[in-house]
Amino acid sequence: MNTFLHDLMTGNDSVWRHLFTKSMLICVFTGFSSGLPLYVLISLVPAWLRSEGVDLKSIGLFALIQLPFTWKFIWAPLFDRYALPLGRRRGWLVVTQACLLLCLALFGLMPVALNLWLVAMLALLVAFLSASQDIVLDAYRRELLLENELGLGNAVHVNAYKIAGLVPGSLSLVLADFLPWQSVFFITALFMLPGLVMTFAVKEPGNQNGLPKNLRAAVVEPFQEFINRNGLVSALTVLAFIFFYKLGDSMATSLATPFYLDMGFSKSEIGLIAKNAGLWPSVIGGLLGGVWMLKLGINRALWVFGVVQMAAILGFAWLAFVGHSLLWLAVVIGVEALGVGLGTAAFVAYIAYNTNPLYTATQFALFTSLAAVPRTFANAATGYLVESMGWMNFFILCFAAAVPGMLLLFKVAPWRS
Repeated sequence: MNTFLHDLMTGNDSVWRHLFTKSMLICVFTGFSSGLPLYVLISLVPAWLRSEGVDLKSIGLFALIQLPFTWKFIWAPLFDRYALPLGRRRGWLVVTQACLLLCLALFGLMPVALNLWLVAMLALLVAFLSASQDIVLDAYRRELLLENELGLGNAVHVNAYKIAGLVPGSLSLVLADFLPWQSVFFITALFMLPGLVMTFAVKEPGNQNGLPKNLRAAVVEPFQEFINRNGLVSALTVLAFIFFYKLGDSMATSLATPFYLDMGFSKSEIGLIAKNAGLWPSVIGGLLGGVWMLKLGINRALWVFGVVQMAAILGFAWLAFVGHSLLWLAVVIGVEALGVGLGTAAFVAYIAYNTNPLYTATQFALFTSLAAVPRTFANAATGYLVESMGWMNFFILCFAAAVPGMLLLFKVAPWRS
């Protein structure tokens, strides 16, 4: 560890050469563009609904609108099979990003008190567009990065993904205390523009493979290749790990903003203290995690970062015990940003490593869809769990839910491999 920090600080190793490259800069934009619409759905929309008097059970059920993230592997082959005029990746990115910009702005025009179902339908459309954008962004990044860049590149992507959450989770919440929601959602939507500009500025990745011969090949061959490469038992074990590794973390953060509000924090306090307290730990943790993966390897990073991720979940339980405390709010959020950021960076790198470049979009979508299952179905029940057992017991349950994923590391990512 001391050698690692020495290399990072002195530049004796190739650390800085790996960080400051065009590929890493592109990963910043892909992460920010990917994270923004999702955090609107899981941070800003719940805060908006809660401030409009919607009950916790209904807000929890809103997690079901994220179903497209669970099923995106179904239409992912279309992005492998068909190319638009700007290219197979850039063409689809322009379409999804432009539509997301428009739809995010439309939230401000939705009458929550009059028609909650209309809000849910728009949220479902945003989820579908966001999941589609993720399919293409993940494929683009996998085709862009070299094998030895996967750990760092995906860490940068995840880091930017987390930073994107500060827009709907911090800036937008502060603005909501001074501006009408219509203006808040319009301003938030404008943050999709950097990703759209990036899409026009970059080129198609150079190591793309040819289009599948037909749609059947685009659908069937990726699944056959994954099973044949690993064997059925090993393939199922990998899929089980992908399902469980982020389960506890996903449940714990699903109602974070309503939790802060129930603890007595104002929207401005949440925006200025809670979210910004996580900024630098997230930035530093993401960069250190990515560079550390160059030293540790992805397998050991999954172990180390997974332990930190689990410890971060207990921070929420502690805050539920302490109650309204700005100091502990900042500490808990800082630890959560560091731990979860590290765990996610290693997790996404693991997924990318297990993706065959021949079937980038479909296999990546399959893995990330499975990882989204807890966020969709388990999170839909979180409102009921909180109301039945209270916040502290709920977070302890989330900690226990993270254990199976760690145990599966013995099979899918042994420490000494």
